[in-house]
Amino acid sequence: MTIGVGTQTQEQAFASLSDMTTDVAHIELAEFEQRIAKAQSLMQQQGIEAIYINAGTNLYYFTGTKWYASERVVGAIIPAVGNVEYIAPAFELDTLEGYMAIKGKVNTWQEDESPYALFAQTLDNMGIHSGKVGIDESTAFFIFDGMRLANDKLNYINAKSITAGCRMIKSAAELGLLQRAKDMTLAVHVATASILHEGITTAEVEAFIHEAHKRVGAPAGSYFCIVLFGEDTAYPHGVKSPKTLEQNDTVLIDTGCQLGGYNSDITRTYVFGEANERQRSLWDLEQQAQLAAFAAAQIGETCANVDRAARAVIVDAGFGPGYDVPGLPHRTGHGVGLDIHEWPYLVLNDQTPLEAGMCFSNEPMLCVPGEFGVRHEDHFYMTDAGPVWFTTPAKSIDDPFDLAK
Repeated sequence: MTIGVGTQTQEQAFASLSDMTTDVAHIELAEFEQRIAKAQSLMQQQGIEAIYINAGTNLYYFTGTKWYASERVVGAIIPAVGNVEYIAPAFELDTLEGYMAIKGKVNTWQEDESPYALFAQTLDNMGIHSGKVGIDESTAFFIFDGMRLANDKLNYINAKSITAGCRMIKSAAELGLLQRAKDMTLAVHVATASILHEGITTAEVEAFIHEAHKRVGAPAGSYFCIVLFGEDTAYPHGVKSPKTLEQNDTVLIDTGCQLGGYNSDITRTYVFGEANERQRSLWDLEQQAQLAAFAAAQIGETCANVDRAARAVIVDAGFGPGYDVPGLPHRTGHGVGLDIHEWPYLVLNDQTPLEAGMCFSNEPMLCVPGEFGVRHEDHFYMTDAGPVWFTTPAKSIDDPFDLAK
């Protein structure tokens, strides 16, 4: 039996977990202020008069205001020069002000009034009558369309150069939250492997993982969870009717949580029972691809070259070519932060140069439909000296969690 797999009951596994968040440092007001200052500096460099930030992770990133996007317009206007102002329904005013880290004037609209006309009027009141205005790329089209129709004199552009330009470089505080979230999920992975037994369903494992994430300090439990056994592991995001666990099945578990809004996302693949030669060969090949991507991730290299390095290992072994299966059908990795998938991406068409502070998943999955799949997913962050793992990759197919020390 694979070391660490199928060794204890769920009760025993839960007892091994404890809150890992008691000493966590969260984002301070000064950092939100620094983010706005950087955004304004970028806007001035790019000739952008203001950007609109919609409810969601961009609004939280810049203003510390946690608010979910809906059909009602809630957002902020960050001018290139001056103070942040907000747009919100009048009945939400007191609630919204309670969530703000960055305080600012709240321009409100009643239920029978147009938030788009209010947006246009607010820009006018801020002295923005013409020029380029960036719209948060996550803004729903109906909101953008309403804004455009309310004032067609402005040149509306995608605000991604500002939002991504700020968010893709992580601060020390962000790295700390990401590190702890990933430590938490790795502890959950170890506990999860220990409770597997023949006949267990994917739903039972998912329920355990959800509760285990709560035990280690994630209030909402799992942010997401994928559990696959046997041939189902060949399909990156699962199948409609997942199978129960059988002896010598490949096991693939991909899960994560949020801490202070920052995401973990770790995948482990191993065997319930004894690995055969085919499982060993593909497990090792997948790890070679993951390590090739890590080695290629150097300051100044492009995201595309990291993907190219991982893909070459798999193609040279006779899989692919390109994104064909059997082989690696998706990008090698994605940026991660307040969104579990964010810019930039380790994919062949992303020419973004790597910079210190960027964070990525590294998961060049090997998919062999009809047999099984292997995905090793760990994350790394860039430093001036090169990449650093948040979590150490799996040790081996027989001892994935390095327990035989």
